[in-house]
Amino acid sequence: MAIEEAGLALLVIADLGSAIKLTPSAAVKRIRVMRRVINDLLPHIVLIVFCSIILVPLLWLLRVALTNKLQAYQIPPEWSIPHIRNFVEIFTIHPFSDYFLNSVTVAIGSTLVALPLAALMAYSFARYNTGGLPLRLVTLSSQMLPPVILVLPLFNLFLKTSLLNTLPGLIIAHVTISLPFLAWLLVSFFEGDIILLEQAARIDGATRLQAILHVTLPVAAPGLLAAGLLSFILSWNECLFALILGGAQASTLPVGLSSFQTHRGVEIALLSAAAICAVLPVFFLLPFMRRHLIRGLSLGALK
Repeated sequence: MAIEEAGLALLVIADLGSAIKLTPSAAVKRIRVMRRVINDLLPHIVLIVFCSIILVPLLWLLRVALTNKLQAYQIPPEWSIPHIRNFVEIFTIHPFSDYFLNSVTVAIGSTLVALPLAALMAYSFARYNTGGLPLRLVTLSSQMLPPVILVLPLFNLFLKTSLLNTLPGLIIAHVTISLPFLAWLLVSFFEGDIILLEQAARIDGATRLQAILHVTLPVAAPGLLAAGLLSFILSWNECLFALILGGAQASTLPVGLSSFQTHRGVEIALLSAAAICAVLPVFFLLPFMRRHLIRGLSLGALK
């Protein structure tokens, strides 16, 4: 019996020793699992926080737009049955449809004018080094000027040419804003391998125009699409030029939003409904263009 008890005691001691030896490895495994969980969850937590910072104001704006004018000012908010009377009012009583149509016309018009001109400028910079580095720096430095410096000369010019308070004048003004930016953005898309592809097409017998139309432009299409989208958004959100040069006949959405600030104060319910309508086109446009936008900007950055 004594021998058996001694044997059992030795087995227990051996088991305890093995358990003590395995404890550090188990702790290491637990630490590794915790690190893996943290590494997997931390990016999602950060993403949720930043998305909340962006989405909460928009959701609050939507809540205010769907409430009546009295409840829109109450903090904390009082919840009621949502309605669309504010959206109906901005399109029936207020000339919001005119503001919307003017913004669409100016944004599309300025993009259609600025994008081909910017592509020609960028192609000449990349292919022929037109003007050299000084002209490129001048093009870039034009983006550092305060917008008001450009507004005053354009105001005098439009006043003498009867372009003041007109949509064509506002389109020209927006082209002056976006053209240098788009040209600088597109330079990288016409540099690098695209020059070699164009030269290969010329060797195969294509004319310069055929090489540009069938080789250069298709390769640079993602960049052109991204530049066009950025030009549209830039024109869509521009306020200063539209406020000074547009007047009542050519007021765009940013100017129209300011009309909801009256002598009685800010009509926040109507303003929220108008802001939602102003944001919707960009929200509908970005999902369709997101792939091309990211691809275009990435290709431009890699060259």
